[in-house]
Amino acid sequence: MKRDMLPPLAVLAVILAFALWNSTAITGHTQRWRDQLQQVEELAAAENWRAAGDALSESYADWSESQVYLHIVSEHDAVDDAEAMYRRAMAFALEKEPREFRAELADLQDQLRLLAEMERFSLKNIL
Repeated sequence: MKRDMLPPLAVLAVILAFALWNSTAITGHTQRWRDQLQQVEELAAAENWRAAGDALSESYADWSESQVYLHIVSEHDAVDDAEAMYRRAMAFALEKEPREFRAELADLQDQLRLLAEMERFSLKNIL
């Protein structure tokens, strides 16, 4: 192999390594947030609205810490949609609206799943 091929191959190797790391990192983050939302849903089902609201606020704070990273590696619309869903869910928790709250949490969990799926290193996403 010629020496002039090494720099481009090194760049490709770094890009591949980052893509694999990013896929794993996003999946881990979104799974953690989804688990947090599952706990919120259980608290709301038990009609413990204060604890549900507090747990949702903690999840939102955890989510907010990753905003810069998410906006760099993910589609802005997907991140912005999840942000709006968090805010709507918090509003429904304050109003103690169980039906709308559960629906918004389900949509948010699905949006987080989609966010991880969009960053998954797969043939479908490459092509």
